[in-house]
Amino acid sequence: MLKQEIAEAIEQLGGSENQTRFSKLLKICENLFGNYRINGSHHIFKTPWQGDPRINLQKTKGNFAKPYQVQQVLRALGKLKVIQEDKKNEQGDKKTD
Repeated sequence: MLKQEIAEAIEQLGGSENQTRFSKLLKICENLFGNYRINGSHHIFKTPWQGDPRINLQKTKGNFAKPYQVQQVLRALGKLKVIQEDKKNEQGDKKTD
């Protein structure tokens, strides 16, 4: 299920970095990464890995997400997809042992 959600989120965000609503990006991140903390105007999400890509969202005028932050989320979604696929492959390997 999570793999499908990740693929749908990537499809929704791909190619629309300049026109992504902040609320849409925030909702996608909440669904896939959980709760966030707020520090000033920044919405910061924890990821299952340390370091980049980090998810730190900030609203711009007009309630749009900043394009570079949409790109950060896309990179994070790609990494999350790889992690999920690796977990699935590991589980498949254990079943065949």
